[in-house]
Amino acid sequence: MNVQTALLQGSQLLEDAQVAVPRLTAEVLLAHAMRSERAYLFAHPEQELREVEWLHYGRYLHERMTGKPTQYITNRQEFYGREFRVSRDVLIPRPETEHVVELALQRARGARQILDVGTGSGALAVTLQLETGAAALATDISPAAAAVADQNARRLGSRVAVVVCDLMAAVRERSIDLIVSNPPYVPATQRAGLQREVRDWEPAVALFAGSTGFEIYDRIAADAPRVLRPGGWVILELGFGSLEHVRRLFREWGNVTVEPDLAGIPRVLSAQLTASPAASIPA
Repeated sequence: MNVQTALLQGSQLLEDAQVAVPRLTAEVLLAHAMRSERAYLFAHPEQELREVEWLHYGRYLHERMTGKPTQYITNRQEFYGREFRVSRDVLIPRPETEHVVELALQRARGARQILDVGTGSGALAVTLQLETGAAALATDISPAAAAVADQNARRLGSRVAVVVCDLMAAVRERSIDLIVSNPPYVPATQRAGLQREVRDWEPAVALFAGSTGFEIYDRIAADAPRVLRPGGWVILELGFGSLEHVRRLFREWGNVTVEPDLAGIPRVLSAQLTASPAASIPA
């Protein structure tokens, strides 16, 4: 079987299984099976697949048709122009989270010490460290996720110290200039309504915050004044429907702004510690 035929058959199988973007997915999986770039497939449509390549390709197609995300098959995902390794121990970085990076570069480019709370793959911490040159600390409650973040930091040449702890528990007082986080924000009650690729494959600890979805936001807002230096910033990705709750948490802070994503949905909130606000958590 040659490349062209393999792509046609793979695309049809994925389409029949109602997998999104079947042609692109087939290209990514075949390139992964052949250990090549996608461009190679377009330049060599008549190339015959070796037996081992066909076997791998068939396995990857089967995994994707049963719901396994493409990124967990290839173990890679691009974020802000860099390739990050991912596994089922970490949330797959989304393009929407790049808005956190963009706002952080505007608000706190002069930061000396950056903290990424709930780092997962390390995408935010590694990216901001490389973009700003600041020292970066990344925390995660999952030792397996922390190991993935540490591997990404080392592979990409980033100075990120990764610590296993619950949110900011291990962070010294007034040692941080910028806190960023894409925290868990899905209410546990909404689990059944998630896409199967998310519900059945991505780590629950990185998805679900509790019964309301606001629990981690509450804890970050409560502890941030302890670890931030005066004038420091908090920049958080917002979950759907979380804006008003999170904005109330930071009502005593300064320079609170909300930025939408490309679809116009409120995506990122930033707030500056202008004094020593006592975090107020709504009942």
